[in-house]
Amino acid sequence: MSAYEMNVSVVTQYLDEQSDPDHGNYVFAYTITIKNTGTVAAQVISRHWIITDAKNRSQEVKGLGVVGHQPLLQSGQSFEYTSGTSFTTPQGSMTGTYFCVAEDGHQFNVTIPEFVLSLPRTLH
Repeated sequence: MSAYEMNVSVVTQYLDEQSDPDHGNYVFAYTITIKNTGTVAAQVISRHWIITDAKNRSQEVKGLGVVGHQPLLQSGQSFEYTSGTSFTTPQGSMTGTYFCVAEDGHQFNVTIPEFVLSLPRTLH
């Protein structure tokens, strides 16, 4: 086991009631769980997202913390949050990194594995 390691898992959901497909607005929620699987406590300082729609148009989002928090996770602890995004296409994807600082001062990035946000019934 590495001293500096986080595991990221994602669950997505299409928000039908907030979407307006007739006007090209598809809204999705995603719930992310960040778990410190390393041996040293570490704090999530910032995030960097690359959000890409089905027409391969990308946007980058950078910012401090996650949903207004900079959680300090002891070894074995998790932090879960829900956020959202919208696309002009019925599907898109997100990937990125979290920048973390361990309590011993070591800095490291955690990869957020790419995940797809898609209308129900559009992927087979």
